[in-house]
Amino acid sequence: MILNPLQPLEHELRAIDIHQLLPQQEPFVMIDTLVAFDRVTTVTELEVRAGNIFVDRGHLSAEGLMENIAQTCAARIGYVNKYILKKGVQIGFIGALRSVDVVSLPAVGDTITTRVEVIEEVFGMTWATATVTCRDNVIVHGDMKIAIKDDEK
Repeated sequence: MILNPLQPLEHELRAIDIHQLLPQQEPFVMIDTLVAFDRVTTVTELEVRAGNIFVDRGHLSAEGLMENIAQTCAARIGYVNKYILKKGVQIGFIGALRSVDVVSLPAVGDTITTRVEVIEEVFGMTWATATVTCRDNVIVHGDMKIAIKDDEK
């Protein structure tokens, strides 16, 4: 139970089944846990597993990292919809990637932390900057635009 949805505690967020917040389902889920949320910032974690569909030669691919960022945005929107607006999950699409720098690819067994900060939201578009870290090192940084479909899933 989340006592204050606008200022949830980390243990409350970690207790949420991430599948309730995302339109994606297995095997396409690229985040494990929501660990932080406020109106601007969302943070998720993912343990890179060998069975992940984006793992190639023991590492999560750049495409997998982009999907991880997009799903962190989706988890934010899903959280807002479910716990604040009391409505269903909405489907989103990657609208654009800009200034993305993939420094390194995480290996199987690594846990990555993805931090998304909303820069602007207008007319169903969310523009965010994202940083992915692994072992306290930045491995990806860039901007992403997500388009949200009006109807619910």
